[in-house]
Amino acid sequence: MAVLRMAGLRPTRQRLALAELLFGGEHRHINAEQLHSEAEAAGVQVSLATIYNSLHQFRQAGLLREISIDASRSYFDTDTTDHHHFFIEDEQRIVDIPSNSIRITGLPETPEGMTVTHVDVIVRVKKTARR
Repeated sequence: MAVLRMAGLRPTRQRLALAELLFGGEHRHINAEQLHSEAEAAGVQVSLATIYNSLHQFRQAGLLREISIDASRSYFDTDTTDHHHFFIEDEQRIVDIPSNSIRITGLPETPEGMTVTHVDVIVRVKKTARR
């Protein structure tokens, strides 16, 4: 409850239940459909639209980081520190890459009055065919 309040979010019953599912264990990557399934399994009555709204509110409040895989697919990361990701295509799963494993050089100059907030690198991988 305190985390939601400190982030400027009203601790509604549904937000509290979703926050417990998201942050009650280890760091994780999750999409809205997965969280909806977990909520249903935990007996939390919440619509998929509310899940999407809550995830975006948590992201805007700095509690989650959004990882856009493509135009129609996003995952949410409970670890908001600077790091990158593997996207395992065969499994539709995300795995962390430590930030010091990738060096980024040659970023273009930002437009006037702007600064880079972070750089997201997603390395797409799939299992190789066995011979």
